[in-house]
Amino acid sequence: MRASTLAMVRHAQDHGYAVPAFNIVDEVSLRAVIEAAEVANSPVIIQASLKTARDLGVDLIGAMFDAAVRGRAVNAALHLDHCPDIAWIEKVIAAGWSSVLFDASDRPFDKAVAETAQIVQSAHAVGVEVESEIENIVGVEDGVGSDVLVHSYTPEQLVEAATSCGVDLLAPQLGTAHGRYAGRPTLLPERVRQFRRLTDKPVVLHGGTGLTQAEFRLLIAAGVSKINISTDLKQTYMRAAYDFLKGASERDEWDPPSMFRSVAGVVRAMATHYFEVFGSAGRTLPDA
Repeated sequence: MRASTLAMVRHAQDHGYAVPAFNIVDEVSLRAVIEAAEVANSPVIIQASLKTARDLGVDLIGAMFDAAVRGRAVNAALHLDHCPDIAWIEKVIAAGWSSVLFDASDRPFDKAVAETAQIVQSAHAVGVEVESEIENIVGVEDGVGSDVLVHSYTPEQLVEAATSCGVDLLAPQLGTAHGRYAGRPTLLPERVRQFRRLTDKPVVLHGGTGLTQAEFRLLIAAGVSKINISTDLKQTYMRAAYDFLKGASERDEWDPPSMFRSVAGVVRAMATHYFEVFGSAGRTLPDA
């Protein structure tokens, strides 16, 4: 069953924790995260980037998700991450995923707001929720984004736009960046608190990979209730595969299913770490 992204994130917001949202890359990583969430009794959001959606296909990702959660005691949502392409947003809405992030941060403000409103209308008509990014979060992820701050607005402007569009979740700039950090970021917990004073719409943190436990908890305490993890999953996956393949080469033993099991175990451990740090472990939602 595809859970509501908004319902689980609102629960987190009301109870002082954050829901981890992992950008999976294939069935191995998807199943590993779902299995870890079931063991940890944690809500979880499975995300696919636009690149992954293009590579695997919207229908295949949906089928893999449905198969992974079938028969499991897990509250999981399926979400399209960072998508500036309206045609692909519409494909995902038609496929009935839980939610989409419409990334309009490359547009001028008025155009971004107008297109976001159109997306919300289409999505809400079929029960799909919408996360909005109108000011850009620095960094490039899977070919989407910018390494410079192109558009930046006040919390008041963003909340007014979100309210007029009817979006469900907000993804503002909070001092983080996509990818690995070269230095320490300057986080903006007071900006989170500003959003929380202005609106009850959940605040989403992008660029979570590389933050310390203390930094995560600072932002969660300020009011962040959804945190995206992408780079760490990809690097964890690739390093686990690399380590396995080195051993396979030394032994001259080549068994793909063994590699998949090994990689899945490492990804499960990574996911479990975030469930604990974000405080989502042991959280049972009312309708789970």
